[in-house]
Amino acid sequence: MLTLVERILFVLALLVSAGLTLRGFGRLLRVLMRPLPERERPSGRWWWVDALDRLIRGPLGERRPRWAQALEMVFLQIPVFRARFFTSLFHAFIFYAFLVYGLVNLQDVIRGFVEDFRLFGSTPVQRVFDLSADLLSVLALVGVVYFVLRRFVFGDPRLGFRKDVPLHPAVRKGIPRDSLIVAGFIFLHVGGRLLSESANLALYPHGETWMPFAAALAQSLAGLSPGALTVLHHAAWWLALGLILAFFPYFPYSKHIHLFFAPVKWAYRLDLPALGYLEKLDLEDETAEQFGAARIEDLHPARVLDLYACIMCNRCQEVCPAYVTGKPLSPAALIINMRYAVNKALDRVASGEPTPPLMEYAINEDALWACTTCGACVEICPVGNEQMHTILQIRQDRVLMESQFPTELNTMMTGIERLANPWNVHWSERMKWAEGLSVPTVEQNPSFEVLFWVGCMASTDDRAKRIARSLVKIFEAAGVNYAVLGEHERCTGDPARRAGNEYLFQMRAMENVETLNRFGVKRIVTLCPHCYNTLKNEYPDFGGNYEVVHHTQFLEDLLKSGRLKVNTRLAEKVTFHDPCYLGRHNGEYEAPRFVLKALTDEVAEMERSRNRSFCCGAGGAQMFKEEQKGTKAINVERTEEALKTGADVIATGCPFCQRMLTDGVNTLKAEVQVKDLAEILAEALEA
Repeated sequence: MLTLVERILFVLALLVSAGLTLRGFGRLLRVLMRPLPERERPSGRWWWVDALDRLIRGPLGERRPRWAQALEMVFLQIPVFRARFFTSLFHAFIFYAFLVYGLVNLQDVIRGFVEDFRLFGSTPVQRVFDLSADLLSVLALVGVVYFVLRRFVFGDPRLGFRKDVPLHPAVRKGIPRDSLIVAGFIFLHVGGRLLSESANLALYPHGETWMPFAAALAQSLAGLSPGALTVLHHAAWWLALGLILAFFPYFPYSKHIHLFFAPVKWAYRLDLPALGYLEKLDLEDETAEQFGAARIEDLHPARVLDLYACIMCNRCQEVCPAYVTGKPLSPAALIINMRYAVNKALDRVASGEPTPPLMEYAINEDALWACTTCGACVEICPVGNEQMHTILQIRQDRVLMESQFPTELNTMMTGIERLANPWNVHWSERMKWAEGLSVPTVEQNPSFEVLFWVGCMASTDDRAKRIARSLVKIFEAAGVNYAVLGEHERCTGDPARRAGNEYLFQMRAMENVETLNRFGVKRIVTLCPHCYNTLKNEYPDFGGNYEVVHHTQFLEDLLKSGRLKVNTRLAEKVTFHDPCYLGRHNGEYEAPRFVLKALTDEVAEMERSRNRSFCCGAGGAQMFKEEQKGTKAINVERTEEALKTGADVIATGCPFCQRMLTDGVNTLKAEVQVKDLAEILAEALEA
């Protein structure tokens, strides 16, 4: 098809494009594949070697290898369809067209040198291939038009950022420009290819064609002369293939790079026992010069990968409770800010030269301390990014290296350090919650089967104490052989760790593990999801390996086994608020609902429930500081949603959630009760 001059020009353009593209990818890979310090390489290998090993064999305990999971996530577009169904559908049009166009472009390049070449010859496979390419070409064009209209005509506010959100100077203009370039490339490339195929069909009519749209367009071109059709065919071919050669060098720096790095991110995600698990820092390493992340180079390369896997869809921002209620935190802006900064200093980052502090351009103090660590941003991300972990690493730097944190957290940290609880209540008062009850301690009942970990909230807060007392009544009704640590119980350290004070957390963790092991604890039941998450997922790093059960799971087991029987059913309508650290962080959604359904037939789900549940606002040490100013308090936002269900009772499975939602009800002056599941069940047993 191509003339000799055209062939020479194409080969030269291909070589130039390939060289520039490889240079761009090489600069990115130098950043992503830089070696970690020895202290961060337990196996003695580079991080990507360990990641490749996980990719092939799969992490311990998983049924399928990581590569199979990654393929499923990417090719079925499962994470993309978690939200924005119609937008996701248009994205799928473009995605599947992209996959097919890999072969389409290969065929077209060869046809430029070998006349009338077909990848699959005259077989039925070729006809299916032609039909797929034709249909997906049109769908891709429709998809691009949708996205252009959405961003540039209708101005979907979800794609932008509020003025109070800290942004890198290049972001506000850079994203629209990049989006327009990518959309223009896809539209002209696919449109050029469709026009080229149509001109070819008009020039050389086939008796049978499996390209209905190209054939229809060919009919409209039938009036042109053979010479004009030949020129059009060549021009459209060059438009389609030439644009690829022009776009490829830009590809590593565009938002389109997520097509390459999103599958890599899914495959190479760090193996975490739970969504919110934090890696143990080796605070005794005398060679360590940095704890936490002050600069981009302090982040694990697997998290730097987030910057290029990011699709800039802002879904994480859309579900962030801080952003939704008017705070300056945007998980999307954090990742995008870092990406633009790295792109401007690729060689410096790769060579290990210091980059500017993240607090200068990626995030500010108000945004940093607004995070509730609910994990919604991680859960919703279609490419598996872990924005929350980056925020927590920055907090570690602010606390451990700079001693910079909100002054309100001083009281909490001082309390955990001196009196082993964030409310500064002396441990001699730890058992006051049980006054009037016969609650055995581990000394009084050394043969206990279950340790009831009460937690700081239920030990010190007057309202939360009623939850602990209700659970004790249930234990007694079911004949559970249990005990409590009493004055030996200390704060797990969770608030300190989520606030960035890893040193204080580790001090408490090691003390608690020593106590638990001394008393021979095997099984723990706790009513606090934060304690549950810490004891179950993070204490094993300190030698504390126990079977940890949340009280809603324990209640479910008691009901299923017949040890508890409920004869009285509630007449009230109930809605359940999923605690973040029970649901998203640890995947438990069914146990609380099983207990509720055993008590009432009137269970109403909130609009945002299960893995889409909206945070109460207490996590990430927010309980112990004033909430940043915004358009609304987070707990009020959640309470309003609960009230829309028309429920008489808002059920919870967390003392922190119970407190926040109660405050929300009081703020709104609503006539509705907020109760823990243990309270509801205990009342039903007494009736």
